[in-house]
Amino acid sequence: MLTIKDITFTLEGRRLFDGATATIPAGHKVGVVGRNGTGKTTLFRLIRGEWALDGGEIEIPRQARIGGVAQEAPASDATLLDTVLAADTERAALLAEAETATDATRIADIHTRLADIESHSAEARAASILTGLGFDAEAQQRPCKDFSGGWRMRVALAAVLFSQPDVLLLDEPTNYLDLEGTVWLETFLARYPHTALVISHDRGLLNRSVGGILHLDAQKLTFYQGNYDQFDRMRRANLEQQMSAKKKQDAQRAHLQSFVDRFKAKASKAKQAQSRVKMLEKMQPIAGVVETSVAAFSFPAPEELSPPIVNMRDASVGYGGPLILRKLDLRIDQDDRIALLGSNGQGKSTLSKLIAGRLQSTDGDVVTSNKLRIGYFAQHQLDELFPNETPLEHVRSLRPDEGAAKQRARLAAGGIGADIADVEVKRLSGGQKARLAMLLCTIDAPHLLILDEPTNHLDIESREALVMALTEYEGAVILVSHDPHLVEAVADRLWLVKDGGVHAFDGDMDEYRRMLLSERGGKPAKEKAEKPKAKPAARATTSPLRAELVKAEGRVAKLEEMRDKIDEGLADPRLYERGDTERQNMLRKKRAEVMKGLERAESIWLDISSKLENAG
Repeated sequence: MLTIKDITFTLEGRRLFDGATATIPAGHKVGVVGRNGTGKTTLFRLIRGEWALDGGEIEIPRQARIGGVAQEAPASDATLLDTVLAADTERAALLAEAETATDATRIADIHTRLADIESHSAEARAASILTGLGFDAEAQQRPCKDFSGGWRMRVALAAVLFSQPDVLLLDEPTNYLDLEGTVWLETFLARYPHTALVISHDRGLLNRSVGGILHLDAQKLTFYQGNYDQFDRMRRANLEQQMSAKKKQDAQRAHLQSFVDRFKAKASKAKQAQSRVKMLEKMQPIAGVVETSVAAFSFPAPEELSPPIVNMRDASVGYGGPLILRKLDLRIDQDDRIALLGSNGQGKSTLSKLIAGRLQSTDGDVVTSNKLRIGYFAQHQLDELFPNETPLEHVRSLRPDEGAAKQRARLAAGGIGADIADVEVKRLSGGQKARLAMLLCTIDAPHLLILDEPTNHLDIESREALVMALTEYEGAVILVSHDPHLVEAVADRLWLVKDGGVHAFDGDMDEYRRMLLSERGGKPAKEKAEKPKAKPAARATTSPLRAELVKAEGRVAKLEEMRDKIDEGLADPRLYERGDTERQNMLRKKRAEVMKGLERAESIWLDISSKLENAG
């Protein structure tokens, strides 16, 4: 059991905990949540004993081992597998002693203990964890120095998971994982045999992996049983009750005060008035609910373009060496919401750069609409911000002709308030930098928005705000994210990037999750024993065609709507009364483009209908 008793702690003059208390039952998996900057990481340091409390105490069983990922694995010559095995220090020490021990009794004790800790299965367990986090058998035998910092962070995570500390502390573990690694980690944590505390902004992980939520708010800790969605419902219900109770108390106080004010001067009512004064003094005030609102994201609406906005035919791409992606036949329309699935290194970012025009195809064709504007957000762009300039100066460099009021309005619409508009970027938080980068990449109202891991620095509330903004956005979205909740909420199409190709994934995220766990050994044993029910052959054949047919019908309907709008404009007598020949020509040209697109869309629709009829 982990017990936090009435702790108080101040960091750099700022009070983070003030009489905070919580009890975590042994073996519980708990998500630690709270707004950025409230002290979640500080709490972990206090639990590990790295910093001294100002008051109170944190009680942990005396022999309990505490583990967490402090830093990336060293760039050593040791293989990934050996690095992970070395994390079990007791096993390593026993094996080393077994090499030199001469006393028969001690040798027997060593081997008994090695059997107790299941040393014989250690390599298989370590390899299984590494596989789950994205390292194949070949990679596991390579030295750590061959891998970048992000990959070595995964090795460090694998090491602490393998060592199975009694209290596992993980601070945003999915920040350096891909979607596939995140899905595997969710299942691993749910089955972890000891206590685990996880700081995370990943709603999916907090729903599938933990059975309790520790909420840090207003310098206090509150423990809730259940996953994140259950916590959210309970907390909202508590807030509503508190608001209702405060409203009733305020009404009662007003009634009592009114009586006192009216009759305190009258001798006949003085005693009653004094009695009510005492009632007011004894009444404990109920604190008002102060919910910090989360700034919204706002993406400007682009004008409509004729579909497709991007069309690839037999396209291939690489970086001067072997091709990364080959023979791509892909189409993107302005109403598409596409998530790219696939392990790190398979080419998701390469495909994003190809679509964005940052990489040129080596073969085939990539045709884009002449007027297409693309917004591209990637994590490295946070590093491309100018650290000594303010957000206002960043906007001013892109919109020098706009007045300061309009520039500040743009910042406010992107969630950059007046309090930080004039603060140097180097002093902003990761979330604030991410909002600024998002604002800058969408300032030109792009028709296509490419988001490569947009949520790494955003808390749960900000992620929900991003989901809402993307839902309302009128352009196409290409999404790469390790956050399954974001993918499920935003994307209506899934593309699997694997083995040099890109193909539509016809299942949903639950089906993809099951496939991944099967491939990476993450399913519980009883689940492995169950044979999946085979789909009827006809359904397997027609299901993708039906999905394509629905999309084709929607495309035809949208183009017909665009044609009708243009026809309305051309039929307006005022257009000819004004003699606006430029607009007349523009509308006629636009109509020709739309009719051409409509002809293609109807042809595709007829082709799919024919295939579906034959398959049926």
